[in-house]
Amino acid sequence: MRVFDGHCDTISRLCETGETLENTTGHWSLDKAETFTAWAQFFAAFGGQRPRPGQSQFSTFLAQEALLKREVAANGGDMAFCVTARDCRAAWGVGKVAAFLSVEGAELLDCDLDRLRQGWTLGVRAVNLTWNYANALSGSNLEEPERGLSDQGRAFVREMNRLGVLVDVSHLSDPGFWDVARLTQAPIIASHSDARALCSHPRNLTDDQFTAIMELRGTVGLNLAAQFLPGAPTLDDVIRVLEHFLDLGGEDTVALGGDWDGIQRAPAGVTDITAWADLYRLLEGRGYGRDLLEKLFYKNLMRVVEQVCTM
Repeated sequence: MRVFDGHCDTISRLCETGETLENTTGHWSLDKAETFTAWAQFFAAFGGQRPRPGQSQFSTFLAQEALLKREVAANGGDMAFCVTARDCRAAWGVGKVAAFLSVEGAELLDCDLDRLRQGWTLGVRAVNLTWNYANALSGSNLEEPERGLSDQGRAFVREMNRLGVLVDVSHLSDPGFWDVARLTQAPIIASHSDARALCSHPRNLTDDQFTAIMELRGTVGLNLAAQFLPGAPTLDDVIRVLEHFLDLGGEDTVALGGDWDGIQRAPAGVTDITAWADLYRLLEGRGYGRDLLEKLFYKNLMRVVEQVCTM
């Protein structure tokens, strides 16, 4: 089976642990990814620190960008750094894992247009406008949740559209989400978000938000963080989220965004990225056809990358 996963925090974890991608003790490792027919992954640069006026976090981004590229180079026979869907298919064609770079929280780019352009030059192809902290672009789901995009945030989204960088609305405030939805000229993604109708956490999407992403021809990645899933979750509850989105018409919208190595608690039985194979088997057992499974597991996200990330 082929997988295109929209979000993991593995690179920031490696900065802390000193491990390598080849064989980590976390959720994501190259040896686990290679058990699949093909794997593509957005690796997020992530800081997790509250933005401070006048204090740049760009060095954190640069350190993690460099670490990812060192790891790809060290495993050059098995991985390739990618910026387009064409790159991804070429990597898959020679049996390599496709590594994409994203940024979780635009404060890592100092919320600055020149830093955004520099990030694009270095290969960034998706940016979460906020993490959990508010920043100069917008409020977040947890801090200043009543605040939408600033003028600076609007300019940032316009420049992301121009460059061909995916606007990622996971973690964004609700007003910020709707500002993006009205402003964007390209499909948007929620790389790792579940359904608020099933779990009321503000990190999850309302049905109206999911529908807006669907109408923009974007994608929503299923998140495996237990706190965003109903009850004491198992993979059956992930399927509940999936089927809720499908009931909204999301066959061409739902994707994967496991939040690997950013999860504090996973559903019962989920230990690492091989859980996607377990989910695939469960869905097959419930009668999901191959065409739908391929859309969910890689084709939907690949389509959006192909449309937006053109060079």
